[in-house]
Amino acid sequence: MSAIKKAKKSIDILIFRLDWKELENALKAASGRGVAVRALIAHTNRGGESKLRALEMRFLEAGITVGRTADDLIRYHGKMMVIDRRLLFLLSFNFVHMDIEHSRGFGLIVTNSRIVQEATKLFDADLNRQNYTGSVKNFIVSPVNARAELSAFIKKAQKQLWIYDPKIADKQILKLLEERAKAGIDLKIIGSLGVKGSNLWVTPLTSMRLHTRTIIRDGRYAFIGSQSLRQPELDLRREIGMIVGDAKIVKGLLATFELDWAASGFDETRETMKDKDEDEPKPSAKATRALAKEMPPLKTTLKKAIKQAVAKAGQDSLEHGNLKSTVKSIVKTAMKEAVAEMAQEGAEK
Repeated sequence: MSAIKKAKKSIDILIFRLDWKELENALKAASGRGVAVRALIAHTNRGGESKLRALEMRFLEAGITVGRTADDLIRYHGKMMVIDRRLLFLLSFNFVHMDIEHSRGFGLIVTNSRIVQEATKLFDADLNRQNYTGSVKNFIVSPVNARAELSAFIKKAQKQLWIYDPKIADKQILKLLEERAKAGIDLKIIGSLGVKGSNLWVTPLTSMRLHTRTIIRDGRYAFIGSQSLRQPELDLRREIGMIVGDAKIVKGLLATFELDWAASGFDETRETMKDKDEDEPKPSAKATRALAKEMPPLKTTLKKAIKQAVAKAGQDSLEHGNLKSTVKSIVKTAMKEAVAEMAQEGAEK
């Protein structure tokens, strides 16, 4: 908001979703005071095309230059804004309240002139529906250089790979991660995997909705962007990210990841299950059947948990397709609590 209000000459903004009215009004006000505002709006998103078309009309009425992305790629999912061709906001989140206020997301504010020029070059190409050829290796654009650069980024890990990703599913990337894990590096994933039976350490984000796509390597480098490690987002969609080596940025990402990982209870759960397996007798089949008879109350518990998840996340999150992980986490917790409670009651009888 501050950058938009201070803009003097131009604002270029790429929009996949926007429901942040204050930002919309700030863009209109900038246009009104003579700033050349260009909005490149995605041709489609999941469940929100009518909102995108309505936004286009409101912008046009305010004198904003509006472009619509081509349909040659299945989705234009990048999120960025360039102010006066000197300041780049490269984001993992959309301009919506769900992402900004209720989700884990990261963004970069970039002043490096070469990167800003490259981002403007990409914006101009997509606005004019022209071919874009990347010329800066650490400016990651799908499908141009994302697979090659992110694969190389992962391969170079020597000690550590900490990853935020809602769903890692690309077979080649999963193979690389398995190889790095077998090599003994500290590999942790907050999010989910699109395969079963993997030996990778993965846990959902339990404190809030996960939306960022971020990879931290060896405590020295980080990738932040909009592309998950999935085949469509690497090869078939417009996604934008960047690899950085700024020590302060990486330190902040590491600290946040550590807090999110600890909050997930992953390590504690592993130790607890190990201790139980070694030290506690397993319940007999008869005891298990007896406990199962007490399971019907879970139905009410689960309904309540799901209602709480939807109410907390908001109706708009249903359109984003990311409520599933939030509900799954809350339901899992509710089931554990209910089973523990019934087991305790059985022990007291």
